[in-house]
Amino acid sequence: MNQPLVSLIIRTYNEERWITSCLNAVFNQTYKNIEVVIVDNLSNDQTLHRAKNFPVNIINIDNFLPGKAINEGIRVSKGEIIVCISGHCIPVNNQWLEKLTKELTNPSIAGVYGRQEPLSYSSDLDKRDLITVFGLDKKIQIRDPFFHNANSAFTRKVWEAYPFDEEVTNIEDRIWGEKVIAAKMKIVYEPDASVYHWHGIHHGLNPERAQKIVKILENIEQQKPSKISDNKKFNIFAIIPVKGVSLSVNNNPLIKRVIQSINNSTFITHKFVVTDNEKTAKLAKENGVTNVILRPPELSEDFISIADVLQFALHKLEPEYGTPDFIVLLEETYPFRQSNLIDKMVNRMKNEGYDTLLAVKHETRGMFLEEENCLKLVAEGFIPSQFKKSRGMIGLLGLGCIIKPSLIRSGELLGKNIGLFEVSDPFSSISIRNSSELSFAENLLKLWEKEQFNSGEN
Repeated sequence: MNQPLVSLIIRTYNEERWITSCLNAVFNQTYKNIEVVIVDNLSNDQTLHRAKNFPVNIINIDNFLPGKAINEGIRVSKGEIIVCISGHCIPVNNQWLEKLTKELTNPSIAGVYGRQEPLSYSSDLDKRDLITVFGLDKKIQIRDPFFHNANSAFTRKVWEAYPFDEEVTNIEDRIWGEKVIAAKMKIVYEPDASVYHWHGIHHGLNPERAQKIVKILENIEQQKPSKISDNKKFNIFAIIPVKGVSLSVNNNPLIKRVIQSINNSTFITHKFVVTDNEKTAKLAKENGVTNVILRPPELSEDFISIADVLQFALHKLEPEYGTPDFIVLLEETYPFRQSNLIDKMVNRMKNEGYDTLLAVKHETRGMFLEEENCLKLVAEGFIPSQFKKSRGMIGLLGLGCIIKPSLIRSGELLGKNIGLFEVSDPFSSISIRNSSELSFAENLLKLWEKEQFNSGEN
């Protein structure tokens, strides 16, 4: 029987411990019409030295993204059938390839993925996950987009129609699964096509990796969490803390601008100003805030944090206005606040369940932290921004921060589950706190307001 050519794409990075065992098992299969393409992410161990003992084609990539690596390997391959296997996975027996590819003669099958078994010295966490996820019963998935490229197969024809996403950092396989399921194709889980996979599918419960994966999953339509739809049930306090006399730009007090931002929101149920100054309290009332709290002088000391002020305010407010679902913190010192910012942030907070949602600005420049006369370079330093793997963020607390009241009661602002709301408007991060910044803002504010009017923001 003629066997169509199978191209095996093996992604590697420092796999010297496993690659010989992997390739020995691959070339010992009963299915013989194969070619092997290794896509290596600049391994600095003996991976490639050992791989060259086998008849393989090696290509190198220096900017690893999982979907791009697979696509690059496929582009230099010739097979009618494509098989993906990780460089640290070892086929369990010599029938693995036959069993993994046999269902692909059915045109309704988009892809097949096989079982993954732990090794005896895999961690207990990895053993648990692999045994739980990869069971003994064969499955035909009609709605479930789960797919796993550590041990998978599909035809070149399907790949040409649905190549892997080349931009995501994780789970390119599940994104691909979503596409083919949406196209009314099926995915097969074949437990008889099994490999040993020593580290499991959750990488020892690495929390940073999990966070990345969850963000990607939540952008897949079928995986999005339930949204809270009844806006009327939310009791949301907006609190404006002002220390001293409210600043003015072009003879207009900044407190008036931040109150207008609150008035533009459809979600805020109560607005409050917390100040230590009678003149500021009067300005607040003249601009529509009847709920003004005068804080005692001890809460205006330089060492007092904004969390202490909010805790004081909440203690005063809850007996009369009830328990809020969220506290929205806004400061007058950020006058370049877009009119829809509050509602966009409230929607995110409601739908994604954060403890704290903080407005931030993306910072591409190198940053230093100074600690006890010691400088620490953060955000990957002074390299071209397009080559940075991490993204620096500057917190804009006064521009917008939404906090659960339970945190405020305990004197905290940031919970364990923190969301970042990135603002793209370059003006938004400008704050005004002294006379020199005020004079700078006078002309800038006129320009910004004109641009906002032209763009329809206000």
